[in-house]
Amino acid sequence: MLISQGHTMALRSQVGPSYCIRSKNIKCMVDCSFVSNIGNRMDASKMKDTRVNFPSLPLKATRTMQRLHLGSSSVQYKRGHRVIVAAGPPTEDAVIDTEPLTKENLVAYLASGCKTKEKWRIGTEHEKFGFEIKTLRPMKYEQIADLLNGIAERFDWEKILEGDNIIGLKQGKQSVSLEPGGQFELSGAPLETLHQTCAEVNSHLYQVKAVTEEMGIGFLGIGFQPKWGLKDIPIMPKGRYEIMRNYMPKVGSLGLDMMFRTCTVQVNLDFSSEVDMIRKFRAGLALQPIATALFANSPFTEGKPNGYLSMRSQIWTDTDNNRAGMLPFVFDDSFGFEQYVDYALDVPMYFVYRNKKYIDCSGLSFRDFMSGKLSPIPGELPTLNDWENHLTTIFPEVRLKRYLEMRGADGGPWRRLCALPAFWVGILYDEVSLQSVLDIIADWTPEERQMLRNKVPKSGLKTPFRDGLLRHVAEEVVKLAKDGLERRGFRESGFLNEVAEVVRTGVTPAEKLLEMYHGKWGQSVDPVFEELLY
Repeated sequence: MLISQGHTMALRSQVGPSYCIRSKNIKCMVDCSFVSNIGNRMDASKMKDTRVNFPSLPLKATRTMQRLHLGSSSVQYKRGHRVIVAAGPPTEDAVIDTEPLTKENLVAYLASGCKTKEKWRIGTEHEKFGFEIKTLRPMKYEQIADLLNGIAERFDWEKILEGDNIIGLKQGKQSVSLEPGGQFELSGAPLETLHQTCAEVNSHLYQVKAVTEEMGIGFLGIGFQPKWGLKDIPIMPKGRYEIMRNYMPKVGSLGLDMMFRTCTVQVNLDFSSEVDMIRKFRAGLALQPIATALFANSPFTEGKPNGYLSMRSQIWTDTDNNRAGMLPFVFDDSFGFEQYVDYALDVPMYFVYRNKKYIDCSGLSFRDFMSGKLSPIPGELPTLNDWENHLTTIFPEVRLKRYLEMRGADGGPWRRLCALPAFWVGILYDEVSLQSVLDIIADWTPEERQMLRNKVPKSGLKTPFRDGLLRHVAEEVVKLAKDGLERRGFRESGFLNEVAEVVRTGVTPAEKLLEMYHGKWGQSVDPVFEELLY
């Protein structure tokens, strides 16, 4: 990404110790993405002969990153496939680190995500509810296992097992995983264009339907389970979810609803440097309420309107505020990779994965783990894989790993699965549009950003903001996204048609559902299962 020299210098003075200010400072012979979700396919045998140098990092941190890259290749890659932490049991280090991890190592891990613009990719993830066509009841695990086995056998996916249970699939850089209540998730491959993204979604839905139509199963594209209560939702046999299920009621009133009754779509995007990461992180956080409004699609709970347009978004406000929210510190002058590490170190842990088992460490500190003071495994020190796993248990509106995740949108029908990455790619992957957004949000106060986060789940684009409505800002932002896509030169702007119609009319998807509920549906939610059927 091209950044004006003046802007770069101004930001450089603000971000403290710089690990990735310019991408050329970190020579990533393997695109800085050796185990990243947004990376390039590599053959494990070639990786062993590849050296990775991080001249801008302290020597100790550089050695750690080389160890992570060289030593764990046999674990992270198998016949060209990467292991997805979210899809199955976490990876375990293949190399015994002789030196304890330092904070520098953790910072270096995030910094290793930097990659030059031509290597930026788009990773899309979406969740959906499976249900029995005849009864509308949620799929049971046994049905899901049949579905996973069917897809694996017909379409050449590898199975992911936890004990004797199939819990996911992988094929190349795509994976299929199960959320706690059986929500079915595709984690897409890192792709270059939105045309590839939409083709991937279509291919996945074709494969799913090919198997489920014979089973009498359908899939629903919505942000919150519209008909069934918590007691009706099956529990998936995954160890990490048992730990979370026991912990959630201790830290918020809606955590179990989040686990078992929500579905989202998100997009994962790259950055070139620490400065680039900061700019994208700030733009993403400030605009996340707009994305929530544009994609609001969860107005029903247990058969009735729930008073919200995005119940999914509302649920996150009281799930676990130690690990969710708008992260106001991202807008501090001192923000950078190191400050995110400091934040993540203080987010309470869920688990440690050892000897193919989850060890409950809920509520304990990764800082204590770094000192060998984790009470369930006293004296044991974390590996970089432990750090990678811990980062997957943090849930802010935008999440930093070795890429940025935009997390504010409800699940929806397939056209919207293509529209969300289009919205964010048009803004964040185009320098002109990104700078325009940063100019728009430059004087937004922390209180205003939080106000939007709090009110949008209920009032959507009609949320009052300054002298108008949020809809007026959204119109401007969607125009910037469209301009950004057109400058990319891939003829991708048509994927924004879904959200362009929302800002044109000011009517969110949830409000359309409510209109049908009060009209032709005769105050029944059952027709939504056909309306939003994939």
